Amino acid sequence: MKVDNFRLQLGDKEYIPIIIGGMGVNISTTELALAAENLGGIGHISDAEVCYVCDQLFSTSYTTRKRKKYSYNANNPDKSDVYFDLEDIFEAQKTYVEHTVSQKSGNGAIFMNCMEKLTMRDASETLRARLSAAMDAGIDGLTLAAGLNLRTLDLIKDHPRFHHVKIGIIISSLRALNIFLKRAVRLQRIPDYIIVEGPLAGGHLGFSPDDWQTYDLKTIVSEVIAFLKKEELNIPVIPAGGIFTGSDAVEFLKTGSSAVQVATRFTITKESGLPDEVKQHYINAEHEEIVVNTVSPTGYPMRMLRKSPVLNYSIRPNCEGFGYLLDNKGKCGYIDAYYKALESRKEGEPMRITDQTCLCIGMAKYDCWTCGDTTWRLKETTNRMHDGSWQLPSAEDIFNDYRFSEDHTIKKPAPVEKVNS
Repeated sequence: MKVDNFRLQLGDKEYIPIIIGGMGVNISTTELALAAENLGGIGHISDAEVCYVCDQLFSTSYTTRKRKKYSYNANNPDKSDVYFDLEDIFEAQKTYVEHTVSQKSGNGAIFMNCMEKLTMRDASETLRARLSAAMDAGIDGLTLAAGLNLRTLDLIKDHPRFHHVKIGIIISSLRALNIFLKRAVRLQRIPDYIIVEGPLAGGHLGFSPDDWQTYDLKTIVSEVIAFLKKEELNIPVIPAGGIFTGSDAVEFLKTGSSAVQVATRFTITKESGLPDEVKQHYINAEHEEIVVNTVSPTGYPMRMLRKSPVLNYSIRPNCEGFGYLLDNKGKCGYIDAYYKALESRKEGEPMRITDQTCLCIGMAKYDCWTCGDTTWRLKETTNRMHDGSWQLPSAEDIFNDYRFSEDHTIKKPAPVEKVNS
């Protein structure tokens, strides 16, 4: 049986049951999302650091203007004066989403991954601006991620598209879903889909640093499906994290899931925003090089490659230009770690920060090599070139392999030149 034997029904529309996850910062590019949409699936873009992403794509100057405005504060550990301009956030998000959805050419959809943990110094108002702008710009769906999103629906309940745009939630436990649903029921806005992200996913994990290894995706998905059936809630359940082959996907689809969300295999595609050199690092990675650490200022455990340059950062925080993880008091774990290390550094010795890192700069520079647990298997999916490098497949290659493969086979892309045996 193949993934193509199934379909995802969302409202009155039907999709190939393959969703590409929203990887930031701009790893899930417009081009990657459109590839999925063109093939009848669903592609995500991410609103991580959207002002900076717009600056890179459209030569805007949101980051520069913000940095200049607060330049007087650059050496001050107190960032409580540093705010984002809400009009800039709205404008950047609207520009980015319009740029993407205006290029749709297939029967699929474009969703946006919106992260609650991007607190941006004013958690509620900056999230409201990002969500509202995306809806104004015509986004097909909003995936609420990176947090419990207890008040997120309240932020957009008065938007004219509140009951028309598809809204989903990423959860890692039945408990988290229960908490979200209580508020959703009060607002009479049940989610259109539920993405269940397991412990093998890339980037931030929705588990505690001490017990993430005790969970498995199939168990959580089964619990969620059983709960929804008991409550007579007909909401599509979409597992994510560690689904490496089409046959892996079919195992979930046969037992009640409505689609799968996949990302790891798409990190190395031509359309992915990762620099080609970094894609080669991903393919060459061995399993022991993939680690779960606690260096993220968000407080969540995070999976990445051990060789990620961000793990060696000792750079001064640039919250005046970035500041995407500043809480409502202008605090961030990396700021505290940086100034603590600066104060204790002995003359002539390099400064070392081991317990935190600057994700804002690291993600913007593609120095934070977040990855799924199955990244070490990427070399099974493509061809070795004569110079020792690896061929980069297209998003269509990967999408169709998920869609049509059987018996856990993986179809590699057609070689573009002679490859090593």
